[in-house]
Amino acid sequence: MTKLSVNINKVATIRNARGGNMPDVLKFAVDCERMGAQGITVHPRPDERHIRYQDARDIKPLLHTEFNIEGNPIPSFVELVKEIRPAQVTLVPDAENVLTSNAGWDVINNFEFLKNISAEFHQYGIRVSIFIDPVEEQIRKAAETGCDRVELYTEAYASNYATNREEAIAPYVAAAKVAKEVGLGLNAGHDLNTENLAYFAQQIPWLDEVSIGHALISDALYWGIERTIQEYLRCLK
Repeated sequence: MTKLSVNINKVATIRNARGGNMPDVLKFAVDCERMGAQGITVHPRPDERHIRYQDARDIKPLLHTEFNIEGNPIPSFVELVKEIRPAQVTLVPDAENVLTSNAGWDVINNFEFLKNISAEFHQYGIRVSIFIDPVEEQIRKAAETGCDRVELYTEAYASNYATNREEAIAPYVAAAKVAKEVGLGLNAGHDLNTENLAYFAQQIPWLDEVSIGHALISDALYWGIERTIQEYLRCLK
């Protein structure tokens, strides 16, 4: 079964809006695990507008499932990840001023950098995933960096799902087959929700993990977090 990693950035956004510690991000991470999440994801950005670097440090010893830290591998991020040693680091090429991640890596033009940073994280026993668009040549090049997985950037799939889901999924199935062919594990994330997740997972049954935050936390406003996690898990079964 594909694992569900809950991205808790939006919980930190709510906390930071008022200061203090409500909601408690650390407790929320532990509770998500208790309620069935198979991993926790955070994406600390340099301005710490949601998850703070210290949050990432404090969460790690509390978890029993996988901890995934994603972000742009600038020097401060690299040092944070090496200090914490999560199960997985996901490399995302987001600029400091973007609202949310909006593109995968151009691995071909950043090959040496990604190869070197993957090797550096491997020295600390950390699994490396590269956030990437569903483009065959980029995935083949990603395999040459020595990374362990790629995470498919699914915004295009989510945007086109309601119009034509077969057409929307096609490039992702093709990309997933290439990843499998070259021996890469496969993750996915961005704009996945209870409407489009089940179909995505059904079409790519060897999918290792999805990381979902914004939609899942939004659904929890109506359903509560425990029911929401169970709804997402059902989509993956």
